[in-house]
Amino acid sequence: MIRASIVGATGYTGALLTDILSEHPDVQLDVLTSRSYAGRSVCDVFPHLRIEGRYAPYSIQAVAQSDVAFVCYPHAEAHAAVAALVDAGCKVVDLSADFRLKDPEAYTTWYGFTHPRRDLVAEAVYGLPEVYREKIAGARLVANPGCYPTGMLLGLLPVAGRIDGSGVIVDSKSGVSGAGRTPSDKTHFCAVTGNFRAYSEVGHRHTAEMLQELGLAAGQGLPVAFTPHLLPVERGILSTLYFRPVGGFVGTDKWLELYRAFYQGEPFVEVCDHVPGLSDVAHTNFCRVTVREDKAAGVVKIFTVIDNLVKGASGQAVQNMNCMFGLREDAGLGRAV
Repeated sequence: MIRASIVGATGYTGALLTDILSEHPDVQLDVLTSRSYAGRSVCDVFPHLRIEGRYAPYSIQAVAQSDVAFVCYPHAEAHAAVAALVDAGCKVVDLSADFRLKDPEAYTTWYGFTHPRRDLVAEAVYGLPEVYREKIAGARLVANPGCYPTGMLLGLLPVAGRIDGSGVIVDSKSGVSGAGRTPSDKTHFCAVTGNFRAYSEVGHRHTAEMLQELGLAAGQGLPVAFTPHLLPVERGILSTLYFRPVGGFVGTDKWLELYRAFYQGEPFVEVCDHVPGLSDVAHTNFCRVTVREDKAAGVVKIFTVIDNLVKGASGQAVQNMNCMFGLREDAGLGRAV
């Protein structure tokens, strides 16, 4: 059995990881840490989680005894714990952004801190199994992707080499849980219900991942115009992606054939004929994608949906763990969560 600890287990992603891993056939939950709820039981803090166990203060000595640790600290706070655990011999899946970017200087630009561990930045593997599963299999440190980049990249990877130099437009809508469990004026029920708005209209931090990974897939840097929106729903991300194709238009059916060939055999990407909605993938680790050619407008449109808490965070983290330990990628992920 794999002993798995969760560092920061009482946020949305940590709580969902607790739920998924408690049912994983190859995992034994080890240490669950919390700053706010140390000493309290899991079912006391989350009554819907019928799981035995108590939250404990973070201790490198205790967590490092595990085979793998999932670090769920905020961006710019996670890297110290991640580095200490890797140095102590524990494999880590980091759910923050602290090791996603390959350029160490980018952390100053996008996240406002100077990264102290350039060696681990270089070593970390970007945790999108559909692209990097072989590298993930041999990794000590996996940087779990952001929720918005996951939906965007899975939508664009099959056509990355056919996007013209004008780049892509990424128009994404997310449920409120994407903002995390700590409430704010913008995520208060009264601010969200019956409302719909854009935010971080220019310079959202996830743009850095999109630029990095799309550029690698395309073999050239491509502009990305990304606008996120907040939906008055609990969970899910729907992204509509626009690009002008190099080589001309081929028809919607041909694009769909290309996508089906690219994702053949992928356990968690489903290419569908219909335009999917959030309910198609809610509480699952699946991404659904489809394509429409709009020749009159001069663009190809791609539509993707994911559950931001599952494929966009905790489910993908478990998928990465499965790769790291040579398990079936869908182990522990075949049920709704």
